[in-house]
Parts: sequence; structure tokens; C-alpha cells
Amino acid sequence: MDTTKIDPKLLNSPLFQELMAEGLAMQDRFAAEPVYAKTGKGYLKSAGVDELKKIKQATQQKAG
Repeated sequence: MDTTKIDPKLLNSPLFQELMAEGLAMQDRFAAEPVYAKTGKGYLKSAGVDELKKIKQATQQKAG
């Protein structure tokens, strides 16, 4: 079974599309290399204040 293919049903799912968009939007912030030791785990770089304000405003607009 080829695990690299995405189920066509998922491609049409609004939830899947939203999650993919969010994941791709933060992809540049993920650093795969370990910070202090060879743990095999990466970390997410901190977002700036302006970016966090935009996220908060977008969340409030969706809710209200």
C-alpha cells in the first residue's frame, strides 16, 4: 500500500483543507534540528508579536 497518497475524500474535506493551510503557513517556523542535544525532536520558532496579533484578530473575527 502506498502511504504517500492522500485519500481523495480528505482532499474535499473543509476541515482537512483548513488544517493543511495552517500547517503550511507555519512550516517555515519549524526547525527540525535539536536545540541542545541529539534528541531527534525539533522545535517551533517563536512567532513575532505582530504575527500573534494577526492570529488573535483572525480568531476573534471567526468567532464573532
